[in-house]
Amino acid sequence: MSSKKYFFRKIKELIVSLCWHLLLAIASLLLCLWLTRSPAISQPQNIMPLLGLSVSDPQNLVQQGKVLYATGRLTEAAEILQQAAQIYQKQGDTLRQAMTLSNLALVYQQSGLFAAATQAINDSLTLLEGGLLSDQETGDRSQILAQTLEIQGSLQLEQGQAELALETWRQSEALHREINDSSGTLRSQINQAQALQVLGFYRRALTLLTELSQRLHSQPDSLAKVVDLRSLGEALQFTGDLAQSRQALQTSLDLAKRLHLPQEISAALLSLGNTARVQQDISGATSFYQQAAEIAPSPLIKIQAQINQVSLLVYANQAPDKPLLSVITAELAGLPMSQATVYAAIHFAQALIKLERQEYPQAAPDVIAHLLAQAVQQSRSLGDQRAEAYALGTLGGLYERTEQWADAKNLTEQALWLADRANASDIAYRWHWQMGRLLKQQGDIAAAIVAYDAAIDELQFLRNDLVAVNREVQFSFRDSVEPVYRQSVELLLRPQMTTERQASQQNLDKARQRIEALQLAELDNFFRESCLNASTVLLDKVVDQDNPTTAILYPIILPDQLQVIAKVPGQPLRHYAVNQPQAEIERVLSQLRQSLTEPDTIAEVKALSQQLYGWLIQPTESVLEQSGIKTLVFVLDGALRSVPMAALYDSQQYLVEKYAVALSPGLQLLNPEPIAQGQLQVLAAGLVQPPLNFQHFPPLPEIQSEFNSISAAGVPITTLLDQEFTSQTLENQVNRAAFNILHLATHGQFSSRAEDTFVLAADGPINVTQFDTFLRRRDETRSPAIELLVLSACQTAAGDNRATLGLAGAAVRAGARSTLASLWNIGDRSTAILMGEFYKELATSKVTKAEALRRAQVTLLKQYPNYSRPGYWAAYVLIGNWL
Repeated sequence: MSSKKYFFRKIKELIVSLCWHLLLAIASLLLCLWLTRSPAISQPQNIMPLLGLSVSDPQNLVQQGKVLYATGRLTEAAEILQQAAQIYQKQGDTLRQAMTLSNLALVYQQSGLFAAATQAINDSLTLLEGGLLSDQETGDRSQILAQTLEIQGSLQLEQGQAELALETWRQSEALHREINDSSGTLRSQINQAQALQVLGFYRRALTLLTELSQRLHSQPDSLAKVVDLRSLGEALQFTGDLAQSRQALQTSLDLAKRLHLPQEISAALLSLGNTARVQQDISGATSFYQQAAEIAPSPLIKIQAQINQVSLLVYANQAPDKPLLSVITAELAGLPMSQATVYAAIHFAQALIKLERQEYPQAAPDVIAHLLAQAVQQSRSLGDQRAEAYALGTLGGLYERTEQWADAKNLTEQALWLADRANASDIAYRWHWQMGRLLKQQGDIAAAIVAYDAAIDELQFLRNDLVAVNREVQFSFRDSVEPVYRQSVELLLRPQMTTERQASQQNLDKARQRIEALQLAELDNFFRESCLNASTVLLDKVVDQDNPTTAILYPIILPDQLQVIAKVPGQPLRHYAVNQPQAEIERVLSQLRQSLTEPDTIAEVKALSQQLYGWLIQPTESVLEQSGIKTLVFVLDGALRSVPMAALYDSQQYLVEKYAVALSPGLQLLNPEPIAQGQLQVLAAGLVQPPLNFQHFPPLPEIQSEFNSISAAGVPITTLLDQEFTSQTLENQVNRAAFNILHLATHGQFSSRAEDTFVLAADGPINVTQFDTFLRRRDETRSPAIELLVLSACQTAAGDNRATLGLAGAAVRAGARSTLASLWNIGDRSTAILMGEFYKELATSKVTKAEALRRAQVTLLKQYPNYSRPGYWAAYVLIGNWL
């Protein structure tokens, strides 16, 4: 299954809160294009007179199919188009038969009938590729073939064949160019960008979309340009370039206003609302939705905008207006039965379920149940199993909330059966998860674990799909994905599941794998593409065979407990629980993080650090001592990432005085080889004075001293200082110079949002995705690889427990074996001393990177009284390969 498939299906499920997917726009355009020679068709509300026309006229049947498709009546549309194709076959009209089969494939695809869709598209292509045609028919053939290939590409992408889809859309682009169809050429290129995104070529996709944006602005004003600009804006939103998305959509809106196209005006406003919502611009999104609803000539777009507004307010914990809920309820009842109506009802019901306010009569459980029951009935009448599965599962979720356990389980079972038949992994995982919760409530833990296993299998299958969609609009990662993993781990670590030794080891190992899978999913979600696809080695193998003085600790924060899994070389996994609720753990971590960065708080730091030491280290302290452990590698979870483990305190010593400390994002390690001390070569870039627009960052006058200390340690160094350090010069040096350590002494920030994560150069910020591209390109073209990335003056956003994970992911994806970075901003004089000591140990002592950092931190702690406070030395963390 592909990212575009997930995106396309989510549109159908959450249609009122999302912009129309690009495929749907293409579908409408295609259907319109091959009807241009036909008489004008009636609007959907006049469908019954159309259905009474003679079935011997295939052209009228095609018109009926178009209207039925547009109103979501897919089963009837398929029957009508089948009749039309049969008549064209009897008449020997090969082109129109092929055209009808292509659009029949589109209807099958919308219905989730992929085998039938593939057969129809293949039959169409067979007809188009054979037979003798007149000149006029040859021109028509090229147009129909190009459109058919567009449909084939969308079908291939939806079935996980991204490379085939990319090649198919290149063929459709070539045909559109031959017949001078600029709009078709643009559609094919936008589709190619989507395929490139799915294949992981994020920058190529974004470059192509940017080029298309520039080209569109030079085209003459027309309805096609309005639609193309909107499609481009939606595609840019899909890839995460929100600024360009908003610009393209605004241009589409302005042009639609100049051309007096109310339908397109409302559609552009709806899409602008969705982009603003992704940007967390709540007031802007609300305004766009209100405008779209006010001017929409289409009842469907109006209700989409209204429900989006309600959903947004609920998401932002704001109370929607009661009259608006009443209006939506009435408007839903007045819409004709269609696929879009079904999904509108489901999404409205979901918003009402989350509302949970007694003062809203529309949010009463019986009212919501009635709304969902109607959606179930309509989806059955339409023959839409996906919609029925979604409606049944949502109704089961409502009954779960109202503790009607038997009904909830029965409905969830039906939803799972239908989702499986419809090949709907993107919603099946939700109902497996729901079934797991219900089984847990009944006390059937073994069956609940099986259900959670199935949910996570579906999520792993959908890994790329979850990456490529906009997280705030399409789904909330924190609400819809993360809890599945955490609740699964909680079940695996329940006391009754670890009574037998063998079962305990299996469940402990599975729990570790679940936490790693969650952290990889977080990385993917952060960067909007799959991150870790390189060759890796299991950490267990490293510590058991190559580094037997290293232990690995996996603290896992659950709602009611802190669970810790410990891996000691050559021994079975150990496990212990701390009976502290998540809120208390996070309170202590937040206070400790704040105290570490403030002066005159050493007493508070020691007290809080000792409490954390008691939770994480003390239960296994004797085992670590008996096993001769010298290095501790932490796979940290949640808010624990914001606090340096080196600062933990046992009432006598800090942890760093006893152990070298490193962090790892998971159970696997890239190229676990030690760095060769005699071959160190550093490329260093530094910025003393931040750029004009970033004057809130203080100057770093000791950078030259920092670089001098590296040189004094006997390490060859190439420097870029101040105005020499621009994004372009850094890229040039990265791709030209021979080095294995990249050292950046400049301000930077790491946030949970990739667009807010950067390092500063003289010409402005270098975004993490751009920076990642520099390093990845070098990794593909040059040797040696980057062994160590040092970020000596960066800081993570306060209170952001995903920032460290994002930092690690940037380095790992770029090919850096490990990263040394600061969690908060520190005085640059102490930084220069610590870095000098670190490089001296790395260059002259046969120690690991983790041990070199430990010695540098202890030197600052014990030999420099002015910098002995943990706030100066503990901020530095080593992530990745500690060897």
